[in-house]
Amino acid sequence: MKLIVGLGNPGAKYAANRHNIGFMALDRIASDHGLSPWRARFQGLTAEGRLGDMRVTLLKPQTFMNLSGQSVGEAMRYLKLTPADVIVLHDELDLAPGKARVKQGGGHAGHNGLRSIHQHIGADYGRVRLGIGHPGHKDRVAPYVLSDFAKAEEAWLDDLMRGISDGAAALAAGDAGRFQNAVANRTAPARNSGTEPPAPKPAAKPQPEPAPQPATLSDRLRALGERFK
Repeated sequence: MKLIVGLGNPGAKYAANRHNIGFMALDRIASDHGLSPWRARFQGLTAEGRLGDMRVTLLKPQTFMNLSGQSVGEAMRYLKLTPADVIVLHDELDLAPGKARVKQGGGHAGHNGLRSIHQHIGADYGRVRLGIGHPGHKDRVAPYVLSDFAKAEEAWLDDLMRGISDGAAALAAGDAGRFQNAVANRTAPARNSGTEPPAPKPAAKPQPEPAPQPATLSDRLRALGERFK
């Protein structure tokens, strides 16, 4: 079994915030893959089912971001899992909008949700870093992550959510490469990948046929004589 965690803040006030992209990703996975309805457990909301061959529990902590570890730790211990069985999806300032990167273990890089999870289960869990871009200055980070995605960002956000859902079974199976390919196929599809036929090449201009040339000197003299008759 895998415990797949999405980070965010509870309540309608925060639902469309950049900081809640982890919640958004889990909502999309649960909906697309027919997981169970959300129910209150482990100081959070959970949905259960299968992604491919893997049994999974999805968890959206309802403790607010900086206490996320309480919910994650409780769920992990109850389900008798290890940190290696936990995958956390979270917003990432240091990735361009629409990018996704899988990482196993490492630091929390100042992210309050990850910091709390570190405190409760250690650092050896998996993460899916979901790029939201950086506002440009550290003093603008807090209002930036706690503001809603802009209208102009909806297209790439939807592509990213589709890609995460497409690759969810691969993620649960531990195939990071196949998961990231699924995301890339939605967010940066290859040109002429089958959705559009290649543009036809312009037709070559017809070239005039060269006039036949006499083969010998006598033929050329005869031809010249014919011209002056």
